[in-house]
Amino acid sequence: MEFFNSALGKNITFVRPAHFLIRGFTGLPNIKYYYVFLFIIYLVSVLGNTMVMTVIVLDHNLRTPKYIAVFNLAFVDLTALIPKLLDTFLFDRRYIVYEACLSYMFFVLLLASVQSWTLVTMAYDRFIAICFPLRYHSIVTKPAIAAMLLFTWIFLSSLVAFTVGIIDRLSFCGSVVVKSFFCDHAPVYRLACNDSSLNNIMAYVAFIIVLCCPLILIAITYVCISIALSRIASTEERLKAMKTCTSHLFLVAIFFLPVVGTNIAAVASYIHPNARIINSSLTHTIPALLNPIVYSLKTEEVLNSIRKLCKRYSLCLY
Repeated sequence: MEFFNSALGKNITFVRPAHFLIRGFTGLPNIKYYYVFLFIIYLVSVLGNTMVMTVIVLDHNLRTPKYIAVFNLAFVDLTALIPKLLDTFLFDRRYIVYEACLSYMFFVLLLASVQSWTLVTMAYDRFIAICFPLRYHSIVTKPAIAAMLLFTWIFLSSLVAFTVGIIDRLSFCGSVVVKSFFCDHAPVYRLACNDSSLNNIMAYVAFIIVLCCPLILIAITYVCISIALSRIASTEERLKAMKTCTSHLFLVAIFFLPVVGTNIAAVASYIHPNARIINSSLTHTIPALLNPIVYSLKTEEVLNSIRKLCKRYSLCLY
């Protein structure tokens, strides 16, 4: 343990542990097979998201406002969570130093937060495209989307930095065992032996900003889209417009439903830590796996770009 006296000169001592112990799963046999499964998912998601990012960079036709947001989503999906998780449990390196734990927590929470608000940006794109089609190209421009995403990164970086930073004012004089599969925010600050009410408040603030607000905004955009679609007389045109939203709706569902479901269940009843860890780990991996599949196999623009690039570079080889 390291001890730090208050900078105000008061008789206050902060007890900072040298390290935390990540507990992970308890009482589950052959759990290493699950980590191998996560590793395979991670490899496929890295390949898929790298492919999507490469296609967007190489094909000038995809350098549109919509695909700036898609590129940002693919970049965020190259998360640092899984490699560290595998290093922790497959190689039994469960001890993590205090500073590394907070840094790890910051990046995991930041990337998840940016992913949430990137989905809002993509919903905004669909909202303008369907509700104001004639003004779409004047409203949804590359500078506008880039500015929205830049603001998202700056604001969320500040929010997460403050949320993680105030853990430094806590004393950890008891257990250092984190009941999660990584340095998660709540399991860490709840180990403190002094007042953690500010951390608890920030946990609720972050939950509202990162999950509730984006979900409400996306729901509002789709209510407006539904109203706009109901005014289209032609069934064929209505279905065509709806088809442009299916990929985004699918991504919203696979990202938000597990997280919101777990939090509601945690408030309403008891969830076994193992079940929570499985749900959380899949929440961080499955969307990253499915996002490139949705935007490569289900989007005609990307499929055409892949075919065109394959044809171009195959000809270059000859």
